[in-house]
Amino acid sequence: MHESLGVLIGLIVVLGIGAQWLAWWLKLPSIVFLLLIGIVAGPVSGVLNPDVMFGEILFPLVSLGVALVLFEGALTLHFSDIRGHGSAVTNLVSWGAVLNWLLIAGGTWVFTDFSWSMALLFGALVVVTGPTVVVPLLRTVRPTPAVSNILRWEGILIDPLGALFVVLIYEAIVSDMRGGSLEIFFQVVGLGVLSGGVGALGLGWLLKRHLVPEYLQNVVTLATVIGVFSFSNHFAHESGLLAVTVMGVWLANTKNLDMSDILSFKESLSVLIISVLFIVLAARLDFQQLIALGWGAIGVLMVILLARPVMVWASTLRGDLGWREKVLISWIAPRGIVAAAVSSLFALKLEQLGYTEASSLAALTFLVIIVTVLLQSFTARPLARMLGVAEEEPRGVLIIGANSVARALGKVLVEKGFRVKVTDTNWSDIQAARMDGLQAYFGNPVSAHADRHLDLVGIGRVFAMSRRPALNILACLKYRAELGKQRVFTLRNAEEKDDSEKVRVADVYRAPRLFGEDVTSQKIASLLSKGGEVKATRLSEEFTLADYEKRYGADVIKLFAIDNKERLRAYTDTFSPDVKPGWVLISLIPESVMSRVEDTARQAEQGVA
Repeated sequence: MHESLGVLIGLIVVLGIGAQWLAWWLKLPSIVFLLLIGIVAGPVSGVLNPDVMFGEILFPLVSLGVALVLFEGALTLHFSDIRGHGSAVTNLVSWGAVLNWLLIAGGTWVFTDFSWSMALLFGALVVVTGPTVVVPLLRTVRPTPAVSNILRWEGILIDPLGALFVVLIYEAIVSDMRGGSLEIFFQVVGLGVLSGGVGALGLGWLLKRHLVPEYLQNVVTLATVIGVFSFSNHFAHESGLLAVTVMGVWLANTKNLDMSDILSFKESLSVLIISVLFIVLAARLDFQQLIALGWGAIGVLMVILLARPVMVWASTLRGDLGWREKVLISWIAPRGIVAAAVSSLFALKLEQLGYTEASSLAALTFLVIIVTVLLQSFTARPLARMLGVAEEEPRGVLIIGANSVARALGKVLVEKGFRVKVTDTNWSDIQAARMDGLQAYFGNPVSAHADRHLDLVGIGRVFAMSRRPALNILACLKYRAELGKQRVFTLRNAEEKDDSEKVRVADVYRAPRLFGEDVTSQKIASLLSKGGEVKATRLSEEFTLADYEKRYGADVIKLFAIDNKERLRAYTDTFSPDVKPGWVLISLIPESVMSRVEDTARQAEQGVA
């Protein structure tokens, strides 16, 4: 028995991570494949029976797993973000979400046998979308930046806000079930907020004063989360989820506390937890519960699909969005991690408390997730094209690195109408980039956090220019799977030695070298520091490429060419654009060349005079 249990657990982990990889490769939400594996392994084949497999420890394991997922989500909620992305986002995640909740809850009460309390809980569960399902869809759909920003930030913010709201609704239901509802509710909420606040203050104090070594920070945070969850649950049953959510939000909004490394660790842990959790929870689904709901389930789905446009139109009345953008925003709202994980946990708890409808809660939630994710995954791109709000050819550039070279090249591309985003883990470089007017992402571009928060809509190329050659290679490997091999490039560092087989990157991993094999980041930085300039010159029939080369000579470094259709072409070690009249040529011109050209022009003017 123990040997077969070990094999099953190992198989679940392997299949879960395999599903994550497959989702990344196909650019679809991972929840689709995780649920499919769980359903096939559980109710379809009967291979996996979590209740028998885990017995009495199933409930504590699921509860702890959900707590860690909620804490990780809460760490991403910064209050400054709520009002930092326009009134549409603020409305959608505040009173708009409440309107959506009430509409769905009312429809659920009408079409099913759910009590009002259970209908309100279900409505709160399926209001939450989340970045793990929205971001992969946006990368496939590629809507206009206005639509993309609203949907992406709605998903990022509603994820932790919705989770906190769901927990509060659940606490109210449980308190009412036990009698003395207000007194018990405020006791549970009070202890949850107190426990989360004390945990956040204590951990924040230790981290700010560097009393925990870096190699222990992640595990100390994990231990603190588990400790706060267990302590709060012990003294006020069911308050642990609220405590860890409050703790995460508190830490995320603590000044002068950098949680980026801890968040990266927590996200990696969450990927593993979610992969295992979803397969196990999907394996517990009972199709008979869905069949018992009958046409009521169809009615609930229709209410959910119709409530979204009402909420979107109401939330954007005073905005400048057109009706086409509103239609697409109304359609893209897949449900994800919070809905699946929390609904299953609450179903388990409410069943123990005697709620007969609880057995249908998780099944109906999973049905909503499956339908919304699959339906919108296959229809959103055609709808965006039909409405004319999809970008046909992404022209933007993601630059890995925010150093002086990256900033100089980014600025000239922005001046020529290209969207440029730089990313770096060096805060001073990010600040300098923002001062230069560049969009900047502070973080590791190959992290799980970047997968959720780095907006790639409109990005068609990657220029890896960081000071870390290994990161450049890794970034190119990551993004060429999304953008294509011919759309990722790397700028050579002086310390990279390509002449030795022992250290030379294998050809299969190499990306084209920007600006030629002999051009390095350090060389460009040196030329810029000595007065060199990045200049854009439009060629013509009267001033051709040959005239350009005659004027400036061989010392200029040709960087990019922009053709007559405003398409960007990069010079590389293997490619030189066939520049024609009407094209724009962008080059780095050394100070000595600039001086010579100016002297020649001055002498010519004096000669004419």
